[in-house]
Amino acid sequence: MKYMILTFLLTISTVAFTQIPAPGIFQFNADIGNPKITGSASYNVTDQSYSLKGSGYNIWFERDEFHYLHNTIKGDFILTSSFKFTGPGTDAHRKTGWMLRASLDDDSPHVSAVLHGDGLTVMQWRDFKGAAMKDPEDEIFAKGSNYEIIQIERSGRIIFMRAAHTGEPLETIGSYEMINLPDEILAGLFICSHNPDIVEEASVWNVRIDKPVSDNYNPGKEGYPGCRLETMNVFDGKRKVIFEKPGRFEAPNWMPDGKKLLFNMEGSLWTIPVEGGEPEKLNTGFADRNNNDHGISFNGKLLAISHQRSGMPGGGSTVYVLPLKGGTPRMVTENTPSYWHGWAPNNKEVIYVAQRDAKPVYNIYRNSIKGGKEIALTNISQGEHVDGCEYSPDGQYIYYNGSHSGTMQIWRMKPDGTGREQLTFDEYNDWFPHISPDGNWIAFISFPPDIDKNSHPSYKRVMLRLIPVNGGKPEVIAYLYGGQGTINVPSWSPDSKQIAFVSNSGK
Repeated sequence: MKYMILTFLLTISTVAFTQIPAPGIFQFNADIGNPKITGSASYNVTDQSYSLKGSGYNIWFERDEFHYLHNTIKGDFILTSSFKFTGPGTDAHRKTGWMLRASLDDDSPHVSAVLHGDGLTVMQWRDFKGAAMKDPEDEIFAKGSNYEIIQIERSGRIIFMRAAHTGEPLETIGSYEMINLPDEILAGLFICSHNPDIVEEASVWNVRIDKPVSDNYNPGKEGYPGCRLETMNVFDGKRKVIFEKPGRFEAPNWMPDGKKLLFNMEGSLWTIPVEGGEPEKLNTGFADRNNNDHGISFNGKLLAISHQRSGMPGGGSTVYVLPLKGGTPRMVTENTPSYWHGWAPNNKEVIYVAQRDAKPVYNIYRNSIKGGKEIALTNISQGEHVDGCEYSPDGQYIYYNGSHSGTMQIWRMKPDGTGREQLTFDEYNDWFPHISPDGNWIAFISFPPDIDKNSHPSYKRVMLRLIPVNGGKPEVIAYLYGGQGTINVPSWSPDSKQIAFVSNSGK
């Protein structure tokens, strides 16, 4: 009799919590609460998207039924992705989104960032095991509806939910202290049909799990978090991770043939196929302390690098030029520090930012790739900053980021330094404008308003944004954890459809 009871209990447990192989970046794939119809999750390797299918009566009251694709995770984190229901659906209250959960029990404490079938977007929670969730006490409603991008973050015991419509910055929907979630929890994607006899489906893409560092993080002592090399179609927002590893690498350029990317890592430059693979070191001769300021001439034949010479002022960053296929670098700037940022369309000159004459500011300079007398294009006051200078393909303008008006914004000027014109005007701090090869678009990185205007640190919640080359309302094209090294250099694909960048993936 005891054997029969044990067998029965094991059978019930298996039905309720059977884990099936999990796709993509997730560890576990399961139905919660034993819904009448089994759910599933699949992963599209080509575009790194997920398809969730699930039934279940609800996620509410004292217990839940739904399908769950999840990981176990400790400490603080940021979870971000885009969601869209497939088809018109049967019930307006079908649900998808992110869920944090104490256990696989159907009455577990949880907090969820939820998108409903009718567009309702809310943060919902169950405080303790077996508690009956109440409306409206256990939820926070978004002001808008039909958000596509959903983010949930844990910082200590406080859970934050943010959401955005396509092209817009993230809005904070609300926050709540979850005192009954342990340090190690379940976190992942879910779907619930809100009807036990129906299966609903949702597509999820740009799924990112980030582990933020502390405000006093010291990479020299703690090591660098991991990095991802990503490509993205700027017009549909679809991102793809092609390479990731612990430690640090930065600043991809798209190679002229459109088949490889170039990036810096451990003082060297490396190439990698755009579909992913093993990086291959580029021969840069004696230059083995290359930083993240490097780029390719308009004719695709030459490479400019910024190599740090030992014993020189300001860290010794020096601009050099060499053949793109590799070779011995030729010095352009004798004086340091000098950081390359752009080629002239004539392929005979470069522009860079540099400190000169012991002044505590960086200005923009132009010089021949053969070296010689450099020409200062800006003369800013102490406390200001300019950076990220880059020519338009037609040579009519130099685009750059500058703090002339208070915050860091995107500007342009004529090649002789005259005719300064501001192009962005909002509260964010905008850096590193990159002009598409067809001359139509500017992609740039935006830091939050609370970041110092003259600083572009790593490991921050940042956005990549897009505007027409003559200015206009910025459109958000990516939400990520990154900053310094994400997109410091020109990174457009030759066909002006994609960009490459680096995000930080934490530990």
